[in-house]
Amino acid sequence: MDQNKFLSKNNFKIWSKLGMRASFGIIAQEISQKEKNLIILTADVSTSAGLDRFKKKFPEKYIDVGIAEQNLIGIATGLSSEGFNVITTTFAPFQTMRCCEQIKVNLGYMNQKICMVGLASGLVLGNLGYTHCCIEDVGVLRSIPNITIISPADSAELAKALLASFNHKNSVYIRLTGGSGIQQVYEEDYEFKIGKAISLKKGSDLTIVSSGQMVGEALAVSKKLEEKKIFAEVINFHTIKPIDENMIKEFVKKNKLIICIEEHNLYGGLNSAISECLAKLENTPKMISYGIDDRYTKGGDYDFLKKKFKLDANLIVNEILLEIKNLKNNE
Repeated sequence: MDQNKFLSKNNFKIWSKLGMRASFGIIAQEISQKEKNLIILTADVSTSAGLDRFKKKFPEKYIDVGIAEQNLIGIATGLSSEGFNVITTTFAPFQTMRCCEQIKVNLGYMNQKICMVGLASGLVLGNLGYTHCCIEDVGVLRSIPNITIISPADSAELAKALLASFNHKNSVYIRLTGGSGIQQVYEEDYEFKIGKAISLKKGSDLTIVSSGQMVGEALAVSKKLEEKKIFAEVINFHTIKPIDENMIKEFVKKNKLIICIEEHNLYGGLNSAISECLAKLENTPKMISYGIDDRYTKGGDYDFLKKKFKLDANLIVNEILLEIKNLKNNE
């Protein structure tokens, strides 16, 4: 695999149009040329994961275990113990919670290593209700030792995360959010390291931290604030576990307000990871968090649910402006 050609500006653009799920299968085909011991296991989701071409081109590298997610982890663990680089994939709630005990025992406790890809996490499958929406996966897996959690900002970062997972010491959960046509955060190749957050935009008034598809929303918030002469730093915490504590220590010194945006329950996700770090520090700024406020609602399409939980740039900007006004009045 020619990485310069693979991680190209043109590919980044195409992948973002396709969205993370569809581009996952294309990326997997490219990676399989480099990773000779790669094998992908699915639970009856080849089409949903964009893997139909992969399984036809590399039938020896593809196993469908059927709708049996607990077996998915067991078989993957056995293959990993025999020297294969294993990727498992199915929809996020089934990839994580349905086989939580197998993940705990085989990957956490026994410390076998695989890469799990959770399809369509967050709210994107809202029309199917909360059996298919997944707002709990990060919180569940954060509590299991020896599991690294990555939530890519766009399809380009998905490619980076998959490549990095093969050389990582622990099992990795890659959480895919958003649908097709997600905002393209990265236009050119860049340095990606597991556990190292990325500052996407500098700002001197406040800091916006985010992960997954919400990074695009964070950039939109920053742009709208800039029109009001308010300059926000935007940081992509693609790795939620381990959280980049050094980055947190840096940005708390600079600004008086932190905004956290995530497509997950406010309990257990990025908000919790950053709050736990802030609790160790002194004189930290106020943090306001946007996410799912610990409740299940009626189903609905993606845009409807994002607005319901204020995961919308316009709604967030209005609240930030009020908060900044209050901060100035209290000075």
